[in-house]
Amino acid sequence: MHENQEKELRLALVCYGGISLAVYMHGITKEVWHLARASCAEREGTPLQSVYHDLIEEIRDRSGLHLRVLVDILSGASAGGINAVFLAQAIATGQSLDPLTAMWLDHADVEALLAPSQAPSHRFAKIWATPLAWAMANRSHTIDETVEAGARGEVREKLERFVRSRWFEPPFGGEQLLNTLLDAFDAMAKGPAERRLLPDGQPLDLFVTATDFRGHAETLRLNSPPEVVETEHRLVFGFSDHGRGRGIADAAALAFAARATSSFPGAFPPLMVEEIDKVLADRGERWAGRDAFLQRALPEQWAENRAEKAVLIDGSVLANAPFGPAMAALRERPARRQVDRRFVFLDPTPDMRFDFYGPRQERPGFFSTIIGALSELPRKQPIRDNLEAIAARSDRIERMLAIVAEIRAEVEAQVESLFGYTLWLDYPTPKRLAAWRKRAQVAAAAKAGYGHTAYALLKVDGAIDRTAGLLQALGGAQDGQKLRSLARRLRETVRARGADRFGATLPGGASPEALDFLRGHDLGFRIRRLRLLARRLAELEQSAPRGAMRPMRDAIYGALAAYLELKRSDTFVDLQDQLTGDAGATLDTLAERMKLRLLDRQTDEVLSAGFSALSKELRRPMLLAYLGFPFFDIATLPLLQGEGVDEFDPIRVDRISPEDAKAIRTGGVAAMLKGQQFNNFGAFFSRAYRENDYLWGRLNGADRLIDIVLSTLDGDARPTAEHVAALKRRAFHAILDEEEPRLTAIPGLIRELRGEIG
Repeated sequence: MHENQEKELRLALVCYGGISLAVYMHGITKEVWHLARASCAEREGTPLQSVYHDLIEEIRDRSGLHLRVLVDILSGASAGGINAVFLAQAIATGQSLDPLTAMWLDHADVEALLAPSQAPSHRFAKIWATPLAWAMANRSHTIDETVEAGARGEVREKLERFVRSRWFEPPFGGEQLLNTLLDAFDAMAKGPAERRLLPDGQPLDLFVTATDFRGHAETLRLNSPPEVVETEHRLVFGFSDHGRGRGIADAAALAFAARATSSFPGAFPPLMVEEIDKVLADRGERWAGRDAFLQRALPEQWAENRAEKAVLIDGSVLANAPFGPAMAALRERPARRQVDRRFVFLDPTPDMRFDFYGPRQERPGFFSTIIGALSELPRKQPIRDNLEAIAARSDRIERMLAIVAEIRAEVEAQVESLFGYTLWLDYPTPKRLAAWRKRAQVAAAAKAGYGHTAYALLKVDGAIDRTAGLLQALGGAQDGQKLRSLARRLRETVRARGADRFGATLPGGASPEALDFLRGHDLGFRIRRLRLLARRLAELEQSAPRGAMRPMRDAIYGALAAYLELKRSDTFVDLQDQLTGDAGATLDTLAERMKLRLLDRQTDEVLSAGFSALSKELRRPMLLAYLGFPFFDIATLPLLQGEGVDEFDPIRVDRISPEDAKAIRTGGVAAMLKGQQFNNFGAFFSRAYRENDYLWGRLNGADRLIDIVLSTLDGDARPTAEHVAALKRRAFHAILDEEEPRLTAIPGLIRELRGEIG
C-alpha cells in the first residue's frame, strides 16, 4: 500500500435501550468521543489521546494508510437515545462530554429522579411494602452478595424508599428528568469547546425513536376496499447539522427527544408538549423553533391540530435497536476519500433477560406471560433482520465492484476504439470533456441495444423516486404509503409528457422529452459518475507518487459536493409554498432550482483542470474511467435495483458489549456491571454502582475501539497480539489515572483493576 493513501473509518453508532445501564453506555460513547477528538486533533493532548494518536500513527507506519476516524450517524432508543443525543451535540459543536458524566453520576439517582408527589409522606407510609424491597434484592442474589460493603446501607435505604413510593403511578418525575437534561446542555455550552469533530461539509445525522401511545391514522391502499386506515405508533425524531457546523439542533428540541425516548413505561410518566412548555417557562427560557420542530417531528398530529396532545413513551417499546433510520441516512453521505463504513451497536446486556418473574419454568405464569408480551419480548427481539439487510446491501456492492473490475478491460478497449490514441495527447478542456462525454453515452446506448431501454426507464424511475422522497421530507411525512402515492402521481405526469419513451426507433433511443427530463432531473447519474471516478482515483493512489493525485481529488470531491447538496431536503425548504399538488409544476420548479445543466458545465471546468494537472500516465486511466462510466452504469445500475450507492464500500458490523471486551476480565455482564440488577434499574440506587458501570463502559469502549480501528488493516499488516495488549494496557491505565480523582466511591475496584491490567 502506498504511503499516500487516505481512508476514513466512519462509524454509524446504534445505541440500545438499557434503563440505568445508560451510565455504562455513556462510558462507551465518551470513549468514542475521545477517539474522534484524537483522530482530528493536531496535537496529542491528554495521555489517553496520545494512545489513540500512537495507534493511528502506527497504522500509517505499518501500511502507509492515513486514517481518519469519524462518527457521522447516531441512532438511539431509550437510554441509548439520551447518550446518542449528547454525543451528537458534542460532535457537532466541539463541546465537552464531561458535564454529561456529572449528570449521570450525580443526578441519575432514585432520590433525585423520584417525583416529589410520589415520595412517601413519612417513614411509616406503606411500611407493609418494605418486604417487597427485600424480595427485589433477593432476586439479584441479595444486596450483601452483590454490593460493596460501603454501599449496602445506601442501596437498602433507597430501595426501601423506592418501593414505598405511591403505586400505580410512575415513581420518577418527568420534569425532574427534563430539567436535568437541560442543565447538562447548559453545562456543555458553558464549558470548553474545540472545533467540530467532522470535516467541513460532512453532515452529522441523529435519529431518536419514540412511541406515540395514542397513535395516529395512516391510510393504506388495497384492492378492496380501496382504502383502509390503521394506527401507527412508531416515531423517529431526525436531526442533522448538514455539515455546516451550526450545531445539531436547539437544546430544547434535543431535550424533548431525549425525554420522550427514555419515558420507560411505569417508571417515568409519558411526555406531552405541555411538560416542556412548563419547564422552559419555569426556567425563563424560550424555544424559538418550537412550532417548526413540532410540525416536523409530529406531522400527522400537527396536521390534525393535536400535536400538543400527543402522548409519547419510551422509544424502545417498538424499536430497541434502531438500525433502520441509520441505514437510510447512508444515501446522503459525501466522501472525500476511501471509506471503511462500520455500524457499531452498543448492547449493554447481550443474551440476558429480566429476572423479575423469577427462575425459568416450563410453563410461564399468568403475570409473567402478560408483562413479558407487553414489555420484555418487543425489546429483546434479535437484530437478525437489520443485519441481513445490511449484509444484502454489502453483497450488492461487492457484486457491483466485481463486475466493474471484470469488465474494465473491455470498457477501456471500447473507449479507446471510440476516440483513438490521440485522445490522451489532448488536454481535456471543458468543451472537449462535454463532447467526449456525449459521444461515449451515445456509443454505450448503441452497444447496449434493447437493454438500454430498460436501463433508461430505471433512471427515470430513480429520478421520480428521489423527487417523491424529497417532497415527503419537505412535508414532514414518514410513512411509505404517502411516498408511494407521491411517486405514482409523478409517474403519471412523466408519462403524460412523453418523458418515459425510450426505443430503438428514436434517435439516441429516447424521445426529446425523455432526454430533457433526464437532463433536468437525473441527479443520481451525475453522482454515480463522480463516485466511480473517485473509486478509480483511490485505486491509482496506491501506486502514484505522493501528492500527484491531489488536484484530481480536489476537483472530484469539490464537484461532488455541489450535486450532493441537491439531495438534501433543506436545500429546497424555501420552495415549500411553491410545491403544490400539481405534479407537473412541481417537477418544473425543482428542475429550475437544481439547474443541473449549469452545474454540469461548472463540473466540466473543475474536472478539466484536474485532468490537466495529471501526468499522461495517470490521466489516461482516469479519463478511461470517466468516459467509460456509461458502459459501467448500464451494467451495474440494474444490479443496484435503481437506487445507486453513494458509498461504494461494503458495510461491516461491530458490537461493543461486556461480552466482547475481554482484555481485562472475562465473564461478561455479571462480572462487570451492577446496573443490570433490579431489572436494569440497579444503577439508580447507588453512586458506587454508577461509577462502576461508567468506568467499565470506558474500559470496554477502549478495548473494543482499538480492535475496530486495527481491523481496518489487512491481516499481514496488523501488529502482534502482544503489541495490541501493550497498547490496550496503556489506554486502560490512562483511563484509570484520568477517572480516579472523580470516582471516589469505588477505590477498591480501581485497585483491583490496576492489578488485573498489570
